[in-house]
Amino acid sequence: MLRFSGAGVTDVGLVRDHNEDSAFVGPYVALVADGVGGAAAGEIASATTTYAVSAQAIARPDDDPVEVLGEAVTFARNQLLQGVAHDVRRTGMATTLTAVATDGTRVVMAHVGDSRAYLLHQGRLAQLSTDHTYVHQLVMQGHLTAAQARIHPWKNVVLRALPGAEIGQVEDADVLELEVELGDRLLLCSDGLSDLVTDDEIAEGLRVADPQSAAATLVERALEAGGVDNITCVVLDVIDGPRVVGDGVLLGAVRDLANVVDPAAVRTS
Repeated sequence: MLRFSGAGVTDVGLVRDHNEDSAFVGPYVALVADGVGGAAAGEIASATTTYAVSAQAIARPDDDPVEVLGEAVTFARNQLLQGVAHDVRRTGMATTLTAVATDGTRVVMAHVGDSRAYLLHQGRLAQLSTDHTYVHQLVMQGHLTAAQARIHPWKNVVLRALPGAEIGQVEDADVLELEVELGDRLLLCSDGLSDLVTDDEIAEGLRVADPQSAAATLVERALEAGGVDNITCVVLDVIDGPRVVGDGVLLGAVRDLANVVDPAAVRTS
């Protein structure tokens, strides 16, 4: 049956004073979340979303991953709403989310914001996610080229995220099935990588055999390019094997449960 074998690396970068990225790496679910734009309590938003989505997915390994991720995103969003209701200083907090899950047969992605998912298939790199940003919208409308978008001053203006406010739909994420094969490699990353490192450099880094080393190489590339934001990379190999036991690894802001709105509200069974 399909599962993931991988690792993740996160770094605060060279400019920010704390890490608002969170991530989870497990055999059946993995994700990256990035507190948006340095807004109030970005680390609370990313940590709460990571904790809620990963725990909900772990609890339902055999269920339809489309339903699992959709419902997990709804649950996470409601946790964000409660977090703001309990502490108005968190008003404005939001997070991106890029998550993948498998039931052993299919691989599904949930995505909102400008964190990214990439696929390395037979040595070729493809971006699986769509940036929910103002600049990407301009590219799609033909007003900017991709090269111009990389240096545009508004490139980090996010149009969609998981907000801790009653705006938009609760399930504010795209959920879709991915076409992947055994031997493929997936990358989930925050924009701290993709804003600074080109696709060619990302592909080169992903060709490093060991997932941990590949993730570390990519983070180092972003640091060498200026490290102006938090950087998180999760590298996953799609493999075939018997079901394994193990929850996974938390990275970044979510490692401090004080950043999670209500850990006790998350039920894993």
